[in-house]
Amino acid sequence: MGKFRTNTQTLLVVLLSLGLLAACGQNNDSAGKDNNASTDNSEPVARQSQPEDAKPLVSGLPDFTALVEKEGDAVVNISTVTHPDKNNDKQAQMQRMPEMLRRFFDEFGGGPGGPGGGMPPQGDVESLGSGFIISSDGYVLTNYHVVGNADEIVVRLQDRRELDAKVVGSDEQSDLALIKVEAKDLPVVDIGSSDALKVGEWVLAIGAPFGFDSSVTAGIVSAKGRSLPTDNYVPFIQTDVAINPGNSGGPLFNLRGQVVGINSQIVSRSGGYMGLSFAIPIDLAMNVVNQLKENGSVSRGWLGVLIQEVDRDLAESFGLPRPMGALVAQVQEDSPAAEAGLEAGDVILSFDGRAIERSAELPKLVGSMKAGSEAEMKVMRDGEEKTLDVKLGELPKNPQQAMNSGSAGQPGQTSNALGLAVRTASAAELQRLEAQSGVIVTEAGDGPAASAGVASGDLLVSLNGKPVKDAQSYKKIVAELPKEGTVAALINRQGNARFLALKLSQQP
Repeated sequence: MGKFRTNTQTLLVVLLSLGLLAACGQNNDSAGKDNNASTDNSEPVARQSQPEDAKPLVSGLPDFTALVEKEGDAVVNISTVTHPDKNNDKQAQMQRMPEMLRRFFDEFGGGPGGPGGGMPPQGDVESLGSGFIISSDGYVLTNYHVVGNADEIVVRLQDRRELDAKVVGSDEQSDLALIKVEAKDLPVVDIGSSDALKVGEWVLAIGAPFGFDSSVTAGIVSAKGRSLPTDNYVPFIQTDVAINPGNSGGPLFNLRGQVVGINSQIVSRSGGYMGLSFAIPIDLAMNVVNQLKENGSVSRGWLGVLIQEVDRDLAESFGLPRPMGALVAQVQEDSPAAEAGLEAGDVILSFDGRAIERSAELPKLVGSMKAGSEAEMKVMRDGEEKTLDVKLGELPKNPQQAMNSGSAGQPGQTSNALGLAVRTASAAELQRLEAQSGVIVTEAGDGPAASAGVASGDLLVSLNGKPVKDAQSYKKIVAELPKEGTVAALINRQGNARFLALKLSQQP
């Protein structure tokens, strides 16, 4: 009986072992099948582009304390006082006032002949800004709009000294001013390179927003080469550094403690910081500084053209593969552009070896060069690229369009193809608009011209690359237009020239 139990137990162990092995084998087989099925039907797994021990592209936040301690002493506060204009007589002051206020002072004694004796007294105008010392003997760089027409300028150093300053030179177009205080052994900033600055790089500003001394704010470079509507010669650095009134003229530092820009403007609906601030590149600023030191003024290159942006329709009409370049709307007579052979309708694709993607880039390139410099231009004319050589002139302080008046004409005619009624412009109209020839649009009905923006009163100067001399030539040009496609029309509206793209497929 004991032997039977032992044999039975042994047999059970063997059977159980075999069953377990069989079960395991079954499980393994099914797992293998599942794995194979999964391998065959699943999407491929993405491979790691970098090893696990690779350094992250972004790690931590910068510590600005050492930078502020090293460079902060060279940042100054600037306060100005502007006295009322004592040279303006009371009559002139009254003329500049709104009509309602003028009547009030006339009636209640504020007028020139009234018992009050004239305008109420005008108080001094005070303002605050920032700046930074660029030489130990007292040269300070700031914005033009900080010191502008100020009668008194006081620079306050970090050691609380207050020094009177004088303007060495200023340049309103770049919003820069160089002032000087009488002092020695002053702390100075390190000048860096704005060209080497990269989008996404950390930057720091020091200034006096709303009069709070030595305020430090930080952010990153949002973009470079920004164009603003009011500035034609500055390719701004855009940042998200918090800038407010009082920061103007202060330095923008990189992480190496070098000045790469001068805080100048903000875009805001409230008057305060809204995430968009703009700085003048230091490379441009130092070029202006050198000229101000030597001459007290800045000389800029001048081409002598009016330009506009090329949109998709205009690009098609001029045979361009995509919108690019600066479209010449008008060439000033006796200008460097005229002498070089540039014509209205040319699209400037490159200037001095630099490609022009947007029209706003051209004035900055030209303005950065000195008068007398020579440059090569590549232009698109009648579907073909041409190379022109130009010698730049000097930008006038108040450049005027120098177009001569042209010939007279006859009564107008109507063109149903474009939906326009036109007449030949008179000599007086051409002289007033500073144009040589063209036809006056007397009516802009439904059609391609009105859809493109042509309006009654416009002077039509050229159509499809051909000059419109009078009503007869206009009629001939319209008759030769293709039935479909896009053509360019050059108009003069109140003295301003502009190309419009007319889509002929829109004609009724």
